[in-house]
Amino acid sequence: MSWFSFLFNEIFYRPLLNALVFLTDVLPFNDLGFAVIVLTLTVRLALSPLMHRSIKTQQKMKMIEPELKKIKDGFKNKEEQAKRTMELYRAHGVNPLSGVLLLFLQLPVLIALYLVFRASIQPDPSYLYSFVPVPSHINSFFLGLIDLGRGSIVLAATAAVSQFVQIKLAQLPQTAQKQQKTANDFGKMFSLQMTYFMPVFIFFIAMRFPSAVALYWTTLNLFAIVHEWVVREKAKNIYDTGGNNKENSNDNTKHD
Repeated sequence: MSWFSFLFNEIFYRPLLNALVFLTDVLPFNDLGFAVIVLTLTVRLALSPLMHRSIKTQQKMKMIEPELKKIKDGFKNKEEQAKRTMELYRAHGVNPLSGVLLLFLQLPVLIALYLVFRASIQPDPSYLYSFVPVPSHINSFFLGLIDLGRGSIVLAATAAVSQFVQIKLAQLPQTAQKQQKTANDFGKMFSLQMTYFMPVFIFFIAMRFPSAVALYWTTLNLFAIVHEWVVREKAKNIYDTGGNNKENSNDNTKHD
C-alpha cells in the first residue's frame, strides 16, 4: 500500500466507514438507508462553509459579467486587459480560483463517501475500530422497499434527475453576450453536453453498483440544490444592498 493510499484510508475512508456502521447500529430498524442519508447530510453540513464561499464567488462573478465584457471590448491589449480584470476582481472581493480550490478540498471526502457506500452491505471488519459495535443485522431494504445491496432503477433515475436539476441550477445565467462568437462558444457547448451527459452517466453507474450509492448521490444532489438556492438568494440580496448603498453614497456626494 502506497503512502497516499494509507493516508486516504486513515484520514477519510476508515472514519466514514466506521461512522456508517455506527449509525446503522443505532438508527431504528438498523436501516442502512437512513444511515446513508444521515451520514451524507452530516458530511455535507460540515463542508457547507466551503460550498457557501464557492457559490458566493459564482454569484459575484455573475454580477460583474457586464463589467468584464466592457473590459474585454475596451482593451485589446492582453496585458492591460488582465490588469483591469484583476483590479475589478479586487474591487469586488472576487477570487476566481477559489471555486476550483474549494472543489479540490471537498473531493477526497466525497470520493471516500462513495467508496464507503459501495462497500456498505459487507463492510470489511479489518477497517472497523475496536470500539465501534458491529450490527448483528444490517437491514439493506430502505423503507422496506428498495434493496440497497443491488441496483435499483428507481433510485438510479432519481439520482440522474436530481443531478440534472443540480447542474442546471449551478450554471450561471446567460447574459446579453449570448450571440458572441468567441472561444466562449466552446465552453457553452461543453457545459451543454455536461448538462445532459452527466445525468445519463450517473444513471448507468448507479445501475451497476449497490443502490446505496444512488441514494447517496440523490441525497448529495438534493442538499446541493437547496443549499445553492439559499446561498444565491442571500448573496444576491447582500450584493444588491451593497451596490445600492454605494450608488446612493455616490449620488449624495455629487449633490454635496
